[in-house]
Amino acid sequence: MATPEANTILQANAQGTIEPVRPSVHFPPSIWGDRFLSFSLDNSQLEAYCKAMEQPKEQVRRLISNPAIDSNEKLSLIYYVYRLGLTYLFSKDIDSQLDKLFNELNLQNYDDEDLYTISIHFQVFRIFGYRLSCDVFNKFKDCSSGDFKEDIATNVKGMISFYESAQLRIRGESNLDEANVFIITKLKTIEKTLEGKLAQKVKHVLERPYNRGHPMVEARRYLIQFEEEFSRYDSLLTLAKVHFNYLQLLQKEELQTISKWWKDMNLQVIMPYVRDRVPELYAWVLALYLEPYYSQARIITTKVILFVLVLDDTYDAYSTIEEARLLTSAINRWDISAMSQLPEYMRPFYEIVLNEYAEFNKTQPHQWTPYIIEASKKAFQDLARSYLQEAEWRLCGEVPSFEEYMKIGLYTSTHDLLCKSALIGMGKIVTQEVIAWYKSDPKMLIAIELIGRIQDDVVSVEFERERGPSATSVDAYMKTFRVSEIVAIQAVKEMVENSWKDINEGCLKPTEVPMDLLTPIVNLAQMTDVAYRYNDGFTFPEKTLKEYITLLVCVSVPM
Repeated sequence: MATPEANTILQANAQGTIEPVRPSVHFPPSIWGDRFLSFSLDNSQLEAYCKAMEQPKEQVRRLISNPAIDSNEKLSLIYYVYRLGLTYLFSKDIDSQLDKLFNELNLQNYDDEDLYTISIHFQVFRIFGYRLSCDVFNKFKDCSSGDFKEDIATNVKGMISFYESAQLRIRGESNLDEANVFIITKLKTIEKTLEGKLAQKVKHVLERPYNRGHPMVEARRYLIQFEEEFSRYDSLLTLAKVHFNYLQLLQKEELQTISKWWKDMNLQVIMPYVRDRVPELYAWVLALYLEPYYSQARIITTKVILFVLVLDDTYDAYSTIEEARLLTSAINRWDISAMSQLPEYMRPFYEIVLNEYAEFNKTQPHQWTPYIIEASKKAFQDLARSYLQEAEWRLCGEVPSFEEYMKIGLYTSTHDLLCKSALIGMGKIVTQEVIAWYKSDPKMLIAIELIGRIQDDVVSVEFERERGPSATSVDAYMKTFRVSEIVAIQAVKEMVENSWKDINEGCLKPTEVPMDLLTPIVNLAQMTDVAYRYNDGFTFPEKTLKEYITLLVCVSVPM
């Protein structure tokens, strides 16, 4: 959210006419400048990477399908493949193996397994939608007290994996709720006694479990920190390294395309108050889907999220309330004739939005594309109306009830719009039934919107109050339930954790729509956690996103 230093007021200019004095907003400039505009794809290098992946990919495929490999080794191998961001290359092979392994599973076999092994199995089955019972961890509890045994804390590797397992819990799994608290306490104590890579692993998992992170960044870090665990599979190690570098070339080209488009639109000149965050937003969208065949989807979704940024900063940091009302009215009309009612500085943006949405229709000749675009357009209109409502609350100094706030806040999380827009370039996998599901406000989508809204609010509440009367979920909760800020923050954070449980539940079989369509939604929630867990990492990218962008598009993997 923007943080102006003063409210918009009116004063007479030197000629005696009344001009609005805009809020004084000081956003940090882009830390990248035009760095990504100059990239030129080396097709020969891209082809070389493609060729270099062929042999190790087939070797890994044969390993996954090898009937001579026992279940422990096979599940570990599938875990490594997942953590390295390679799942999409072997999805059918993995599904086939997991179906077989899960159907043959005997829970009594876990009586003799250690914490690390059980945790890996639990994660693999849960990640791929299989309902492995969390009771497999009860063997690590003391029968008399019901608490987790103290001696499991000596198995640091197992505790790290157990903590990651606990992040996949669903509602009602109280033993994993207890495990989460227990492990955090123990790992924080243990961390002080460790050195080297093990200390780094503990530090990282406490800061960010992989299932709350950017998938590609976490994959890169896994390669760096855990290479010794899977290095016996030469083909997997080779494939992972080449694959990273292959994707990096494609991603650089996409970022160059988007950066050039943004510069050509000239909006940073016309609307200089808007945050300049093209690489950051591209990295955000890259978290949704990494597969090469979703290149157009990433470019389209990045354009939409850039429109959202302009919209957010216009309503929140620059426009007068009268201008905001005019903009909302024009967006509701969605017609070029409405442009004449807008202030001069808003007109180019409005025209670009309409033109780009029309272009989406032309470039994506899929039978359901018009319906997807209509859903995205409606979500864009809902977002504009919701931004206006927040502006009206600020103008009046009103803090709404928590229920009223969240009705608007779910839209201003922007996740409704982004999830629907992410479908535009995904092709035939998007059917009429899928579109109907997205439009039905499913529980999983609401959970992701809630995470987006509340996590942003919690880290920005103090900034918002500098502007005067504040309307965030924290303030609304304090007002409605008459509690302190500390209690309110704890309560909304608990809502976030319950929303994660709903997301985890929604990914278990049978899913309401194919998992390939749920994955971008889940990854969007993960990226929200990246940006807002500790601070506003989007507005101030040097705190988090600078490192992410560097890993993703600036530094290749040594071969």
